[in-house]
Amino acid sequence: MSIYKTDAASYNIAVENLDYNDICDSLAGDQKAFERLVIRYQPRIIRLMWRFSRDRQTCERLVQDVFVEAYFSLKTYKAKAPFEHWLSRIASRVGYRHFKEQDKEKQTLPLPDFDIAAADSQQQQADPEKAAELLYWLLAKLPATDRLALTLVYLEDCSIKDVADKTGWTTPAVKMRLSRARKKLKEIAEKEKISERFEWTL
Repeated sequence: MSIYKTDAASYNIAVENLDYNDICDSLAGDQKAFERLVIRYQPRIIRLMWRFSRDRQTCERLVQDVFVEAYFSLKTYKAKAPFEHWLSRIASRVGYRHFKEQDKEKQTLPLPDFDIAAADSQQQQADPEKAAELLYWLLAKLPATDRLALTLVYLEDCSIKDVADKTGWTTPAVKMRLSRARKKLKEIAEKEKISERFEWTL
C-alpha cells in the first residue's frame, strides 16, 4: 500500500475522531466545540455554496444557513458516515431551496457579454471568470431540480450514487433528471446560438 494512501487514511480517521468528540461536546452544551466544526469545514462549505450563487453576499448567507441548520439538526447525526458527508447533504438541501426561491423570482437576465469567437485562440485564452459567468447564466435557465443535478455532477464532481445520497432521490431518478437537464441545457444553448457565438460544444 502506498504511504500516501496510508497517511490519507490516518488523517481521515483522526479528523473523524475530532469531529465525533466535537459533536458530543457540542450536544453537551459546549459552544466552542461547534465553533471548531465550523472552522474545520467552513472553507469546504464556502466552495460548495459558491456553486449555488456567484453573489458574495448570497453565498455568505447560504453558508450561514448551512451551519445554522447543522447546529439545530446535530442530534440527528448518527455517525454512520463521516460528518463532512452529512454536512454536504445539508448544504445540497440549502442550495436546492435557494434554486427554488430563484425559480419563484425568475428574471430574464441578459446574456453575458463574452465573445470567445472574437478572440485569437492562438494568442488569447478565454477568461475563466467570464466562462463561468456564461455557464451559470445557462444553468439559471433550468428548473431547480435539473440545476441541482447538473451542479452536483459537473461542478462538484459527484457520482450518481453521491447525488442520490445527498438529495434523497433514487439512482434512476438522478439519471433521468441528468438526461432531462442536459437536453434542456442543449436546447437553451441552441436557441441562444451559444455554440455558434462562443464555440462551445454541449
